[in-house]
Amino acid sequence: MRFDIITIFPEMFTGVFSGGVVKRALDRERIRIVVHDLRDFTQDKHRQVDDRPFGGLEGMVLKPEPIFRAVEAVREDAGAKVYLLSPQGRTLDAGLARELAAEPQVILICGRYEGVDERVAEHLADGEISIGDYVLSGGELAAAVVVDAAARFVPGVVGKEGSVRNDSFSEGLLDYPQYTRPREFRGLKVPAVLFSGDHEKIERWRRAKAMEKTARLRPDLVGRAARSAADRALPDKKADERTHS
Repeated sequence: MRFDIITIFPEMFTGVFSGGVVKRALDRERIRIVVHDLRDFTQDKHRQVDDRPFGGLEGMVLKPEPIFRAVEAVREDAGAKVYLLSPQGRTLDAGLARELAAEPQVILICGRYEGVDERVAEHLADGEISIGDYVLSGGELAAAVVVDAAARFVPGVVGKEGSVRNDSFSEGLLDYPQYTRPREFRGLKVPAVLFSGDHEKIERWRRAKAMEKTARLRPDLVGRAARSAADRALPDKKADERTHS
């Protein structure tokens, strides 16, 4: 798939995709990322992309004309989705990342200053995306997060695709605890159940731990997580505690 990022600070993306999973995906041509300078789509000698807001407020607002021209110029697929990075948008989660990964082309518009002319959100973008309830100085960092999150769901990007299915939030829950060598470190032992060889028992333990961690750290997710028959058959707390002995 292809990601197009429209920004007034293209240099911010010079190093962010130069390592890790996204870099390997680029090298393998599983994804393509193209960064566009919004100023290249202006038509005045000053390459102006912003102006003062109507109504007399302070600050500057990104103008609609160059953004519309940029999107129209970079759209390669008729069904390409266009999203504005905005604090008012739909919060990025695993479900949205998976939706984006299924698209042939995603165009991301990075906001700046006091915002973007509302006609972009109403008549050009398919939606707005936020990465949290806080304000950044611009949409560039948010765009990088969106690309990284979505790219993981593109087939062939992550070497072991099963690891993506087991990530936090993949089933509406946080991930279960992970352990590796040594089996004991400074008196801290790895749960014995992980050495039992009983894969069904291990899976039940992991599911229970995921539920427990989610209830403790993100109780808001518990009500939304689908409870399977396996959940209802989980061992009680005392039995679970024995796995740590």
